[in-house]
Amino acid sequence: MTPPAQMTELTEPHLWMCLPFVALLLAMATLPLAVPHWWERHYPKVALGLAVLPGLFYPAGRLLEVGWEYFGFVAYIGSLFVVAGGVHIRTRGEATPFHNLLFLLGGAVLANAIGTTGASMLLIRPWIRRNQYRITAYHIAFFILIISNVGGCLTPIGDPPLFLGYLKGVPFWWVARHCVAAWAVAIGMLLAMFYVVDRRNFLRAPRDVRESQTAEERLKVDGLRNAGWLALILAAVFVKEPHGLREGLMVVAALGSWWTTPKAVHEANDFTLQPIREVAWLFAGIFATMVPALDYLERHAGALGIREPMQFYWLSGLLSGVLDTAPTYLTFLASAFGLKALSIDDPTHVARFLEQHAPYAVAISLGSVFCGALTYIGNGPNLMVKAIAEQAKVRTPHFFEYLFRYSLPAFLPVLGVVGWLYFGR
Repeated sequence: MTPPAQMTELTEPHLWMCLPFVALLLAMATLPLAVPHWWERHYPKVALGLAVLPGLFYPAGRLLEVGWEYFGFVAYIGSLFVVAGGVHIRTRGEATPFHNLLFLLGGAVLANAIGTTGASMLLIRPWIRRNQYRITAYHIAFFILIISNVGGCLTPIGDPPLFLGYLKGVPFWWVARHCVAAWAVAIGMLLAMFYVVDRRNFLRAPRDVRESQTAEERLKVDGLRNAGWLALILAAVFVKEPHGLREGLMVVAALGSWWTTPKAVHEANDFTLQPIREVAWLFAGIFATMVPALDYLERHAGALGIREPMQFYWLSGLLSGVLDTAPTYLTFLASAFGLKALSIDDPTHVARFLEQHAPYAVAISLGSVFCGALTYIGNGPNLMVKAIAEQAKVRTPHFFEYLFRYSLPAFLPVLGVVGWLYFGR
C-alpha cells in the first residue's frame, strides 16, 4: 500500500490524530459495562460522532477511499450473514467434549474454503444449539479463536489479509505450503486447551444434562438453496473489474437469499438483522477513525527498527489485534519488501521476495491472521459472533473479559510457541 496521493505536508499524520480511534476503543470496552442500557440505545451515535471527527482535519479524498472500503466490508460480511442465516443446521453427533473438539476442527478446516466470516456465520448457531444446556463464555471465546480467526490461515479465501497478498501476486497455495505446520501447531494447542476446559465443565454438569448432551441427533440441513447464493459471494470475491461489480453481486446474493429462504428457516434460526446492524455501526466508526493510525504506521514503519521475521511476526500481530488485519498486513509486507530493496507492486519482485525471503512473508501472514483474535475488533467475524450469541441469550464475555480471561491467557502461549519454533532459531 502506497501513501495516499492526497496527503500533503499539512496533513501529515500525527499521533494526536489517532485520539478519536482511541476514544472509540475505550468506549466499546467500557461503556457496555458502565452504562449498558445507555450504550444499547446510543452506540450508533457514539460511533458516528467519532467517525466524523477525522473529516475535520483529514483529506476528503482519503476518507472517501476508506468509505468505499467500508462499503465493500459491509457488503461482504452482511451478505454472508444473511445467507448463513437462511441455513438451519441440526448437527449429527454428541455435544461431549470430544465431539465439540471435532466440530471446532471441522470449522477451522471449513474456514479455508468459505472464509472465517462464512464459517463463523454458518456454524455459530449450530454451535450454540448443540451446547445449549451447558454453554458458557469459553464456548464463544474458543469459537472466535479457532473458527473466526486462526482456522482461516491457509488460503486467500480464508482471511482478508491473505486475499490482499494474493492480489499482489502471492500464489494461491503458497501460504498453505509454508504455513500449514504453524497452523497445525496453533490449532492443536487451542483444541487441547478447549478440551481440558470443556471436559471439566461437562463432568461438573448434572447427570440429566450430561445424558442429554450424549443423545444422538440426526443431521438435518434446511435452506440448502442458499448454497448457490454462498457460491456467488465467494466467486464475487475474485471479481476486480468493473469497479463496484463485486459489491453488487454480494448485495444481489443477500437479497436473493432473503427473498427465497422460507420464513420457517429464519424462525428456526431466530434470525434478525440486529447483529449485522450493530457491527455495521461500530465498524463505521472503526474504519473512519483508524485511518490516521494506519497512515502514521505506514509512514513510520521503517523507523520502528524491525528487521527480523520474529519482529515482523509480533508487531504485525499485535497491531492487527486493534487495527483492521488487512491493511496492517499490507503495510508490514510493503515494509519488508522495502527492507530488501524490492517493490510489492512489481510481480518479478514479489516472486523474488517469496523465493529468497519467505520467512518474512510467513511471519507477517501468521501474525496478521492469528492476532485478529486478540480483541473483538481485530477481525470482522468476532463482533458478529458476539452479537449473535448475545441475541441468543448466551453468556458472552465482555471486551476486557475476552481479552484478559481468554485471548491473552489462551493465545499468547500459542503465539509464543509458534514464534519460537518458526522464527526464533
